[in-house]
Amino acid sequence: MADVSYSDPRLAAVYDALNPAGEDTAFYLEMAGHTPRTILDMGCGTGQVAVELARLGHRVTGADPAAAMLAIARDRPGGEAVDWIESDAARLAQEARFDLIFMTGHVFQVFLTDDEISAALRNLRRHLAPEGRLVFETRNPSLRPWQGWTREQTRRHMNIAGVGPVEVHYDVTFADDQLVRYETHFRFGEEDPVVAPSALRFTTQDQLASALAQAGFRDVRWYGNWDRSPVSPTSPEIIVDAALGSRDHLRY
Repeated sequence: MADVSYSDPRLAAVYDALNPAGEDTAFYLEMAGHTPRTILDMGCGTGQVAVELARLGHRVTGADPAAAMLAIARDRPGGEAVDWIESDAARLAQEARFDLIFMTGHVFQVFLTDDEISAALRNLRRHLAPEGRLVFETRNPSLRPWQGWTREQTRRHMNIAGVGPVEVHYDVTFADDQLVRYETHFRFGEEDPVVAPSALRFTTQDQLASALAQAGFRDVRWYGNWDRSPVSPTSPEIIVDAALGSRDHLRY
């Protein structure tokens, strides 16, 4: 079931303002390159990355379980060039096999249990072409970034076209070493507050390596940031570039 932050049309409309294109978008566009490829953007959200990939000449499918996000994606300039599908990663069922499957915007972190991670990875693996690659990122739990998700540090005031003035901040309601539950507080105008609860999992590199191996990935490259630097305890990201490969070991 889609998070209310993504399924409520008003909240979905705020998403792009909270998540503008940056180094992560540039990384995925560079990863795709300019030779036309068949690409699945899994958890495509409002379609920012999917549309840019299509503009580069790729054949792109954008999949997301949130209808409100897909509605924005379809109406985005260039959205007609993308095939949009309402589905989550575990239930996706397409005949197409993809050269690249991307999960951007820390989408991987919505898989909260080992079973959810396994189901998503195994199904996405089935959707890869023989030489295809699965690429995604997750925040590095070593840095405990959720400690900065307080009202004081995250409060923002925005004016969203078609929505009006919005105030947004985050509050963490529970956190251990891996599972973080938090609330996104929206205030539309003066008297219209909305609270959207969410949960994310922070997975270690060792746990990712094990899950990828169990799902059948045998060739994995790891990056710690968008400049492709190695993963370290101080890296903000753990970026995975995984292929099926023919090797019987994972490469760190």
